Amino acid sequence: MKTSIHSTLAAALMVVFTHVAVPAHAGLFDDDEARRAVLDLRSRIDASNARIDGKADKNSTLDLANQNEQLQAEIAKLRGQVELLSNELTNTQRRQKDFYVDLDNRLRKLEPQKITVDGKEASVQPSEQLAYDTALASFKAGDYKHAGAGFSDFLRRYPQSGYAPSAQYWLGNAYYAQRDYKNAIAAQQLVIQNYPDNPKAADAMLNIASCYTELKDKANARKALEKLIAQYPGSSTAQTAKERLSTFK
Repeated sequence: MKTSIHSTLAAALMVVFTHVAVPAHAGLFDDDEARRAVLDLRSRIDASNARIDGKADKNSTLDLANQNEQLQAEIAKLRGQVELLSNELTNTQRRQKDFYVDLDNRLRKLEPQKITVDGKEASVQPSEQLAYDTALASFKAGDYKHAGAGFSDFLRRYPQSGYAPSAQYWLGNAYYAQRDYKNAIAAQQLVIQNYPDNPKAADAMLNIASCYTELKDKANARKALEKLIAQYPGSSTAQTAKERLSTFK
């Protein structure tokens, strides 16, 4: 549009100068009139250009404002997406951490555990520990039948367990509590035979003496007590055996 206006100005000026070139006596324009005409035309063109430039600037400002609003909207949208992704990442990391902690706990439960039984360190499987604890809980609850079955099953499944001497000992006690003295004697004899150095061996021998006493077999009861004193002289159980022998007539 500016090009068109400048063309118009050029054409107008040519007309003015053409008329100015005509001799003054023609009576069309003198120098002052020509100058005034040119200045007036220039003023009108400048005003028109100013209006056009102002309109262009206004349009440019509006375009820039619109673009700015669009950019702000895009930035807000991107910020929202970044925040969402950040939250999802945080949640994912927390879930992964919880998963690994849970997995580690599960694996630890499946791993053998180091324990100390009767002064000796042993490694036991979780299932092994559970089986022993369940049988012992039954015995403490007075359910000697289930306790005996539990200890028998334990010894069958875990014959090399660090709990085996104790399981054998408590099996004998479970029989004794059910007044099954013969099986009680047999069970306690296995404690003495297989685990002679175990702290429960002396107690097993005392239990054998008790079973013979219940069976009214004083001779074997005396033998068991004397053997206990001879094999485990320094034990507290040997002192109990001496006290019992003193009652035998």
